[in-house]
Amino acid sequence: MAGLFNWLSQILSIALFNLRSLPQRIGSSVTAIIGIAGVVAVMVSVLSIAQGILRTMEKSSSPENAIVLRSGATSEMMSFVVGDDARIIAEAPGLARGQGGSLASPELFVIINLQKKSTGSDANVPLRGVTPQAPLVRDNFRLVEGRMFEWGRNEVVVGIGANLEFEGLDIGSSLTVANKQWPVVGIFEAGGGLAETEIWVDALVLQPAYQRGNSYQAVYAKLETPEAFGEFKDALTSDPRLNVKSMRESDYYAEQSAILHNLITGLGTLIAVIMGLGATFGALNTMYTAVSARGKEIATLRALGFHSGPVIVSVLIESLLLAVVGGAIGALLAWAAFDGYRAATLNWSSFSQVAFAFDVSARLLVQGVAFALIIGLFGGLFPAVRAARQPVSEALREQ
Repeated sequence: MAGLFNWLSQILSIALFNLRSLPQRIGSSVTAIIGIAGVVAVMVSVLSIAQGILRTMEKSSSPENAIVLRSGATSEMMSFVVGDDARIIAEAPGLARGQGGSLASPELFVIINLQKKSTGSDANVPLRGVTPQAPLVRDNFRLVEGRMFEWGRNEVVVGIGANLEFEGLDIGSSLTVANKQWPVVGIFEAGGGLAETEIWVDALVLQPAYQRGNSYQAVYAKLETPEAFGEFKDALTSDPRLNVKSMRESDYYAEQSAILHNLITGLGTLIAVIMGLGATFGALNTMYTAVSARGKEIATLRALGFHSGPVIVSVLIESLLLAVVGGAIGALLAWAAFDGYRAATLNWSSFSQVAFAFDVSARLLVQGVAFALIIGLFGGLFPAVRAARQPVSEALREQ
């Protein structure tokens, strides 16, 4: 016990000595802190894109909701549901009911070309044909400006994300779709979900405009309870008139976000690792300089009986302290600059834009600081070992 206390006492003594000498090496220390802060800021910012997209997809689903696609289809773009099939689906057991009947909304999904406000570049924006049940299926649908389009007329309402990101979607403006003018009459929210990137119109008006006949691409349905999904799915699967598959909405959107989420996460991690290597070399240089400047002091302490272990630990403490400061600064900069920042990117599953908000979550902040600590650990380990292993007589002569 006494030996352990003596060992910890030596670590504390050397660490305090190192920290008191920091002002003498302020230039190299600040350089290391800035380098690590830059790495963490970039890493957290890029990963917050993936986190924001994932959060948008999660907000798009409800545990009571299901989506029905043609069997074998992986997305709405690849699906096809005829009107008679949509009617049969709407009569399946397990569906919640409202004043207008079962809460099942057969919908069309097409893409139109608009320009981004930020860059002026072309973008694929989803245009969704819906039925009167659509706002009831999506509990979080809410008009925030203007009014709902009139059923049977060439009018549209736009999601708030689409309104912020793309040109020509303000109330009073008109879209040119299928050689017709479609006035924008309202703006809606959808709880931060994917629908906020969409433009909604009456499906019965959109069908002839795109020569779709009596067909849709998906049926969105609200169940009586989440547990009713099994009954609903079994009824559709066993019906010989249908060739469809049903999925929980949460599972569908998880699949839709997987490609984009993994792509951005992988890219962000790769960038962070490459930049982290540079920051590690910066930390190595800083700590080698610090050890070299205090070589005589460290050698004197070892001559007085201080062990190599406390020397190594004390140097690592200094390196990790610089890393924590840099990591915290970088994480806070990313949070201040990007948390909640709205943008839009291409969803590779639907080949259309998805509007989202950067999400610099607490988990990402912790990951950023943890990555900084890894940089500090490797940046300080080799200088610490060098300080502990250098012969005392040689270190004293160098000074």
